[in-house]
Amino acid sequence: MKYSPRYQLFPDEQQQEQLNWTVDVVRQVYNDALNRFNDVPESDGTLNQRVRSVRDELPSMKDWWDDLNDVYSTVLQNAVVRIEQNIESLHGLKNQGYDVGELKWKAPRDFQSFTYNKKGFELDKKSGPPGRGELTLKKIAGETITVPIRLHRDIPDHDSIQQLTLKQESTGEWYASFTITTEPPAKPDVTEIDASDCVGIDLGINTFIHDSDGREIDRLDLSDDRERLEREQRSLSRKTEGSNNYEKQRKRVASVHARMNTKKRDFKHKLAHFYTTTYDAVFLEDLNVADLMQSSGSSRNTAEVGWRDLITIFEHHGEKNGCYVETVHSGGTTKQCASCGVSTEKPLWVREHSCPACGFSTDRDLNAAANVLSRGLQQLGVGHSEATPAETATAVATDGGDASVSVDASGVVESGSPALTETVSTVE
Repeated sequence: MKYSPRYQLFPDEQQQEQLNWTVDVVRQVYNDALNRFNDVPESDGTLNQRVRSVRDELPSMKDWWDDLNDVYSTVLQNAVVRIEQNIESLHGLKNQGYDVGELKWKAPRDFQSFTYNKKGFELDKKSGPPGRGELTLKKIAGETITVPIRLHRDIPDHDSIQQLTLKQESTGEWYASFTITTEPPAKPDVTEIDASDCVGIDLGINTFIHDSDGREIDRLDLSDDRERLEREQRSLSRKTEGSNNYEKQRKRVASVHARMNTKKRDFKHKLAHFYTTTYDAVFLEDLNVADLMQSSGSSRNTAEVGWRDLITIFEHHGEKNGCYVETVHSGGTTKQCASCGVSTEKPLWVREHSCPACGFSTDRDLNAAANVLSRGLQQLGVGHSEATPAETATAVATDGGDASVSVDASGVVESGSPALTETVSTVE
């Protein structure tokens, strides 16, 4: 599997100018290559063949374009290959029903990165103070530069690093992303998975998530960040666009956005790490987020929570930690009784599930999580049998990985899902 951990760089003022110069040259190469590619008739071969024919012209271009001699060769090649990647992305969107156009030239604000392939860079993990290292980059504006890097987590040896991408964010900060190829751990055989080692997760409204073992995890409290964002945006609106003060204030607004996004992604990654290392299988609702965004009154909350992003992160950690992560059909998980299967209409404000058919009563989200678990076990093919509702104790606290996420839940009555063969064990 491939994944790309990201680390912050700390270039000095001169190095920033050299990096910006390199990005601009790579952008111009991309635009020039796109122009050349558009002149190649489709009859000349496949997409890859046509892009490769444009890429093969780079050596001869160095005779009249002197700037290309000051940029590493694989960086220039990757700029051309990006055309193929972008076209394939457009085709993917088109196949999903989106109305897409054609590739256009990139303006400076739309092109902020460049990529090395295996060579052209060296990472020294031992130089500098604890938690820091040095990243050496060749042919940055014709020179070899060494930039301090914050190594906030371990990174494998250089042999497993396939690519290095350097990018400047809208805040002005530089980051290095290492594309790493590793052999993922083997997932357990489905026939050997016990239902007690699986969990269903309901993506809640009042809470962030609610799982079938009774954990309720609240959303992150970003109220202070939102208030600061509003203040910074009001200040930005009073600046003259294009002025130095406007640019400074724009970076302040961007930094608040970046901090909020970092908090949310960090929270999701730690949750995914906890669940995929604790269970053999995790089941989530396959929500139609696009439709939810159209609903009145909740689109802002839906967008801020980022449920689709959460599912993607869970799937990534599932591959990384050898855990099955499956999405199940979400229709009726709230209405259907986890004990007898009878569906009962209930408005959104009713937070308690009470079945008129069998009398089973529990928390609304817990009932939905049990249904998600039941559907997930059937979809994955884990053996199950009928069971009656059972009262169980729930987790008092659990650590979400790296001693960073504390999850507290009160005692609840958990439904005996038809997919469970025994009472879910108490988590201590």
